[in-house]
Amino acid sequence: MSSTDALTLLACQIEIPAMTTASERDAHLATSVAKVRAQLSGAKADLVVLPELSSIDYSRDAFECLDEIAEDVEGASFQAWRVLAQEFSVFISYSFARRDTTGTYISIAVAGPDGELVGHYDKLHMCQYGASMEKEYFDRGDHIFTFKVKGFTLSPIICYDIRIPELCRTLTLQHGVDLILHCGAYFRDESFATWHHFSTTRALENQVFFLSLNRAGANWGNSRFCWPWMDENTYPIRFKGTDEDFHFITISRDQLSKVREDYTFLKDRLEDYSGL
Repeated sequence: MSSTDALTLLACQIEIPAMTTASERDAHLATSVAKVRAQLSGAKADLVVLPELSSIDYSRDAFECLDEIAEDVEGASFQAWRVLAQEFSVFISYSFARRDTTGTYISIAVAGPDGELVGHYDKLHMCQYGASMEKEYFDRGDHIFTFKVKGFTLSPIICYDIRIPELCRTLTLQHGVDLILHCGAYFRDESFATWHHFSTTRALENQVFFLSLNRAGANWGNSRFCWPWMDENTYPIRFKGTDEDFHFITISRDQLSKVREDYTFLKDRLEDYSGL
């Protein structure tokens, strides 16, 4: 297997402290960069992935201070992660509260190995139940975002997006996505127990690699990585319960091709179901 047939990602289940000011946000960013730098100093990755709103606390207190801690797409978060991306020649996917003249968004952006902004995604589906109150503070996005790393096509989605199957289906069928980066802020409310079932289903029905990454902390955690096929012999990669945890995960083109050859879910689809 050549180096272009495989991709290694570093998935970071990091802890995020309470914050209400830009200075606290920036101090947290510096701490997070240092943690990822320590990981990359010991092993090589092509891509680093951080959870939903990795730059700020997920709380009403923080959201009440979005006037101060929300940022432009090339704001404090981009400036922090672009330096590390260049230092280790790696792509870095991170999440932050983005604000421009059109509104305020829960966003994911990607910094490239050249230190440039690859692109960004704004969360399409706002969650408003359990511990979530997003419709009170954030606007809905209006586009998807895909990017390539070593020939693999990747796309981020955010937390509640996973529960709307049409999005992952569209990414797979219309955009040829191989790896979905599902970054969440899953609090241990009444919906927490169902989250892993959704990640398993999205991976298997679309035959894609699927990272489902949460933040660390007493009420968070339990991230997992799903393969395009899993059974009693092939298990998801499970992160530590609530502790910070970092996993280097390597995927290959051969894995994806074999699953799609052995299990012909995608090939066996009808062209249209609406007229049945």
